[in-house]
Amino acid sequence: MDFEIINGSVESLETECLIVALEAEGALCPSAATVDKASGGYLTELVENGDIAGKAGQTLLLFKVPGIKARRVLLVGLGTEKERKDRHYRKLVKAITATLKQSGITSAAFALDGCASYRDDVYRATRQLVEWVSADFYQYDETKSKKADPAKLENVQILLSEEDTELGEGALLDGVAIANGVSTARELGNLPGNICTPVYLAERAEALSEEFDDIHTRILDEDEMAELGMHSLLAVGRGSAQPSRLIVMEYNGGESDEKPHVLVGKGITFDTGGISLKPGAAMDEMKFDMCGAASVFGAMEAVAEMQLPINVVGIVAAAENMPGSQATKPGDIVTTMAGKTVEILNTDAEGRLVLCDALTYAGRYEPETVVDIATLTGACIIALGHHATGILSNDEELAGALLDSGDYAADRGWPLPLWDEFQELLDSNFADMANIGGRSAGTITAACFLSRFTEEYRWAHLDIAGVAWNSNGKEKGATGRCVPMLSQYLLDLAEQAQDED
Repeated sequence: MDFEIINGSVESLETECLIVALEAEGALCPSAATVDKASGGYLTELVENGDIAGKAGQTLLLFKVPGIKARRVLLVGLGTEKERKDRHYRKLVKAITATLKQSGITSAAFALDGCASYRDDVYRATRQLVEWVSADFYQYDETKSKKADPAKLENVQILLSEEDTELGEGALLDGVAIANGVSTARELGNLPGNICTPVYLAERAEALSEEFDDIHTRILDEDEMAELGMHSLLAVGRGSAQPSRLIVMEYNGGESDEKPHVLVGKGITFDTGGISLKPGAAMDEMKFDMCGAASVFGAMEAVAEMQLPINVVGIVAAAENMPGSQATKPGDIVTTMAGKTVEILNTDAEGRLVLCDALTYAGRYEPETVVDIATLTGACIIALGHHATGILSNDEELAGALLDSGDYAADRGWPLPLWDEFQELLDSNFADMANIGGRSAGTITAACFLSRFTEEYRWAHLDIAGVAWNSNGKEKGATGRCVPMLSQYLLDLAEQAQDED
C-alpha cells in the first residue's frame, strides 16, 4: 500500500473514493463544502433529507456525485467537538477502512481538513491516519494453507494545503516506519510457539541487521550466558528442549561517544508456567508472552527506517518456560548475573527472572536510559484493564516522557507507584529476595524486583500484559503495542538531541 501527500482542488481529484467529512448536525467541513458547491448542493440535500446527520462514525457511500471527478464519495460523520478524541478518530478510521474493504476500492483520497482530531496538529493527525489504515489492512496468514488475498487498496492519498505539505510528508514517512514496526511486532506475536522459538527470534534479529546497515546484532548462547553468570535467565529455560538466547541489537545513528538508550524485551516464546503449571483454559495465548520482545523488534525496525540520529540498543531475553525433567522447582535458589540470589517461589513468575539478567547486561552500555517491556503480570490487567500500559520507574522525568509519548502516539500508559514499602513483600528467609511478593500489588512488586537490578541508571518498566493482544473472536491476535509509544519516545529523544546540537 502506497501513501502520498497531495495538493489541489478536491473536486478535481481523480480517485476511486474521495473521503470528506461533516460535523454534528450536518455542518460540512471545508472539503465537503467544496464538493457540495461543485455538485449543486447535493450533500446539503442529503443532510436535509436525513440520509446522514454527522453523528460520530456515521458513513454514507455515494456514487456518481455530479460536478466532481472522483468515482465515489464517502461522507463520514465526526460528531460533536467533544467527540473528536483519539478513541473516536480511531473508530472513524475503522469505519472508513471497513467500507473500503467491502467495496474493493483500489485508491482513496482523504480530505478530512484536520477536522477529525481534537488537536490542531497536522503531523499527528496525518501520522495516525497512516498508522491506523495500515493496521486495519494487516492480515495474518503465515500458518494458513490458503494465503489471504492481497489488499485491493493500493494507493492512499492525503489532501493537505501546500503550506502543510512538508510537515505532512514527514508524518507520512514516520507513520509508515511505525506502521511497519507494528506489523512486525504483530507478526512475531501471532506466530505459534513451535515456530517462534528463542532461536527463531535470534534469526529474525540477524535478518534485521542484514536489512539495515545501522543495526548490528550479537547473539549469546547458553554457554556464553553461563560464563556471564546469567543463572536466573537460564533457570527459566532449563525445562525446555529449546535453548535460550540473549539477543542484542545495536542501532548506531548517533555519535560513537553518545550513550545509548536501551530497550529490553521479555521474550518468553511460550509460557506453560513451568512446574507452577498454568490452567489449561486459554493457555494457547501464552504464545503472546514474548510480545515485549516483539515490541523491541518493532521499535528497532521503526528507528532504523526513520534513521533517527541517536544510539539505541535492543536486548531480548528469550526462553521457553516448560515443565520438563530439568525444570526449575518452586523453592530453588539461583544466582543472578548481578550476584544477587533469588528464591523462586513460583516458576510462573518467570518474566522477571529473565529480565533481571538482561537489565544487568544493559548496564554494560552505561546507558542514558533503559526501558523494559514485558507482558509481566495479570495483576496489571486487574488494575488498568486492556486500555493502558502500566508504567513504573525510578526516575520521574523518564516516566513522564513515556506518559507524554504514549499520549501523543495514542498508545497510552498510566503510572503506578514504586515505593520502598512494597519492597518488603519480596523478603525471603533463604535468599536475597523472593521472585514473588504475594497476591497484593502484584504489578508493583514485580517492578520492585526489577528495580533491584537497575540502581545504576535511569530505568522504566512497561507492563503490557493488558494491551499486547486481543482475546476475542475475529479480533484475536497481537496488537503491536507499545511500538507507537516507544517510537514516539525515541523520536522525542532524537529531536532533543538535534536541538542540543
